[in-house]
Amino acid sequence: MSKQVKSIILLAVMIVLSFSLVACSKKGSSSNAEKDSEKVANLGELPEKFDEEVTLTTVRHVAGDINFRKGETIEDNVMTKWAKEKFNMNIKYLWTTSGPQDAFTTKMRLALSANEEMPDLIALRDDVTEDLIDSKRFMPVGDVFEKYASDIWKEAMNEDPSVWNSFIRDGEKYAIPILDYSMNGDPVLFIREDWMKKLNLEAPQTLEDLEKVMDAFVNEDPDGNGKKDTFGLTVGFKNNLNAWMSDAGWVFGAYGAMPNQWNQTEDGQLEHGSTNPAIKEGLAKLNKWMGKGYIHKESGLWDETKASELFTSGRAGIIAGPHWMAGWPLSDVKNNVEGAEFKAYPIPSGPDGKAGRHGTFNYNGAVLINKEADPEAIKAFFVYQNYLFENFANPKEGSEFEYGFAEGYDYVMKDGEPSKDVPDGIVNPGKYSLTFDVARIPSLAMDTLYKLADGAEPETPYEKTRKQTADTTPEVYEAAKIVVDQKDITMPSMFTGAPTETMKSRGQALDKILDEGFNKIIYGELPVDEFDKMIDKWKSSGGDKVTEEVNEWYKSVQ
Repeated sequence: MSKQVKSIILLAVMIVLSFSLVACSKKGSSSNAEKDSEKVANLGELPEKFDEEVTLTTVRHVAGDINFRKGETIEDNVMTKWAKEKFNMNIKYLWTTSGPQDAFTTKMRLALSANEEMPDLIALRDDVTEDLIDSKRFMPVGDVFEKYASDIWKEAMNEDPSVWNSFIRDGEKYAIPILDYSMNGDPVLFIREDWMKKLNLEAPQTLEDLEKVMDAFVNEDPDGNGKKDTFGLTVGFKNNLNAWMSDAGWVFGAYGAMPNQWNQTEDGQLEHGSTNPAIKEGLAKLNKWMGKGYIHKESGLWDETKASELFTSGRAGIIAGPHWMAGWPLSDVKNNVEGAEFKAYPIPSGPDGKAGRHGTFNYNGAVLINKEADPEAIKAFFVYQNYLFENFANPKEGSEFEYGFAEGYDYVMKDGEPSKDVPDGIVNPGKYSLTFDVARIPSLAMDTLYKLADGAEPETPYEKTRKQTADTTPEVYEAAKIVVDQKDITMPSMFTGAPTETMKSRGQALDKILDEGFNKIIYGELPVDEFDKMIDKWKSSGGDKVTEEVNEWYKSVQ
C-alpha cells in the first residue's frame, strides 16, 4: 500500500473518530440530563414517615441572630429532634461556620475548588449560589419539585412564578426558591407626627407638598430647642439610591424612573433604570434638597442603618422604608425623645401625577440538591418541607403549630392562653430549619396586616400569632395598609439572573461611572446636564453590551 493511500485512510479514520467524539459528547450531555430525570422518576412515592432511619446531610452558616436554649446547638436542637421523631429523619451537618457571612462564602468556595464532598442539600442566601450551580455538581430540580412538592407549596410558589428566574440555566431550574413574604420591603414614608401637629402641617400628597413639610422641619424649630439642627428627610445612599431602608428611590419614582435596577420599558425590553432620562429630574431634586439643608451633607457617606439613626435620635422628620421599620428601628425615637410620635404616609406623586417605589423579591434564598444525593435524603427533604407548608405556614386551630413551633421556645402557655412572654426570652426554632424561616406563603403576611389594620379581630392561628408579635404595633398595621393600597406604584426589578459575562468583567467600572457621577450631581460638584455624558460613557464602556446580554437572559426565561 502506498504512503499516499495510507495517509488518505488515516485521515478518513480521524474524521470518523472526530465525528464520533462530537456525537458522544452531545449524547453524554443529553444522557446526563436524562440520568437526572430518570433518577427523579425512580425515586418512588413519599412516605408520611420513613420505616428506616434516613440521614440528610447539609452545611450551614450559624448567623448572629440565631440563639439556642441551654445545651442545644445547630446539630442538636428542638427542630432536629422534631424531624427525627416525626419522620425518622436525621439532619447531619458536614460543617458549619459562624461570624461574618463571608466566612461561609469562603469555606464553600474552598470546598468547591478542592473538590470536597458536597452535602445532599444546601440552602443558601449567598452569592456563592452561582458558583454552585456553575459547578455542575447539583441537579436540575424542576422535575423533582413538580413530582414531590405539595399543592400548598406549589400554590405558594405560583403566586409569583418569576421567583424561579434567578436559577434557570438553559431552560432548566437548578435551585428551589425559598419563599418570602411579598411586599415585605416595599417602602412608605414615616413622618414625625408630633412635628406635623406642632407646626400645623397638612399631609403631603405630592413632592411639592413634601417640600413645604421639609422646609418647616428645617426652619421652624420643630423640636423646640431654639437651634437650627433638624433635617427634613434622612436618606443613606452610600450603597444605593434605591435602598432597603432610608430609601431615596421613591424620589425618582415620582418621575417614572427607578435607579439601580433593571426596569421594563414600554416595548417590553429591559433597561438599566439609572440610564433612564427621568433620573436626571430626581438627581436635580436631591441636589436642591441638599442645597436647602433638607437632607444631611453626609447622606452620601451613610449606609441604610446609619442614616436611620438621624431619625431615631430625633433630628430628622421623615424617612422612607418598609412597613416593619415602625417596629424596628423607628420605635427607638420614642425612647430617645419624650413625646415623639410618628406615622406612616403614602409615597408622594411627582409633577405629572406619577408615583413609584421599588418592589420586593418574593424569595430570599434557594435550595440546591446534590447530583450524588442519597435518593432517600431527597425524599426526606420534601417530606419535611411539605409538612411544614401544610401545617406551619398557615396553621389550623388545634394543630401542633397553632401557637408557634414549640412551647417554651417561641411561646408559653399562661392560664390556658398562649403568650409571647417567654421567661428565658423567645427562641425562634424556625431559624434552625432547613430553609431558614420554616415555610412562608408570600401573600399571607400583608393580607393579615391589612385585615388587622382595619380593626378586624384576628380569627386564624396565624392572625392571632401575628397580632401578638412584639414588633406588630399600630404603626406597623397602618404602614402595611398603605403599602397594599399603593401596590400599583411598585416598580419591580426585572433582572434576577446570574451576572452576565460583561457584568463580570466590566460591572464594577460601569457602576463607578454612575455612582460617582450621581453623587457629584447631588452634591453640586457637577451640573445636572452632565448626566447625559455619563450615560453615553456608560453605554460605550460596556453598558450597551450588558443591556444586550440582560435582554437575552430575559427572553430566555419568558
